[in-house]
Amino acid sequence: MVESDKSIKCRDCGEEFVFSAGEQAFYKERGFQHEPTRCRRCRDEKKRQGTGAATGGMMASPVSATTSPREFHEAVCSSCGVTTQVPFKPTAGKPVYCRDCFQSVRSGRGVGA
Repeated sequence: MVESDKSIKCRDCGEEFVFSAGEQAFYKERGFQHEPTRCRRCRDEKKRQGTGAATGGMMASPVSATTSPREFHEAVCSSCGVTTQVPFKPTAGKPVYCRDCFQSVRSGRGVGA
């Protein structure tokens, strides 16, 4: 079914904008579930602010500015035995690596290689 252009009212500025048939096809192809709710100018402004879906809501979050620093936990590297600090609580039975050993495992060289 060929889509036709749609007129949508921007949720931010209230101006009408056209959601073209081509844009609709693009949204459908990408599997987007919802039509845009902002005109191009307001979407661009939202991106510049660094909040919302375009950035995953991760930047400029008012909550992130007030959260406490990440908590680190002391652990012994399962490979080389050095005491290290990790940003998670170690789980019994699962290996924990220092930075160097972790990089070796991650790069595929194996631990101690």
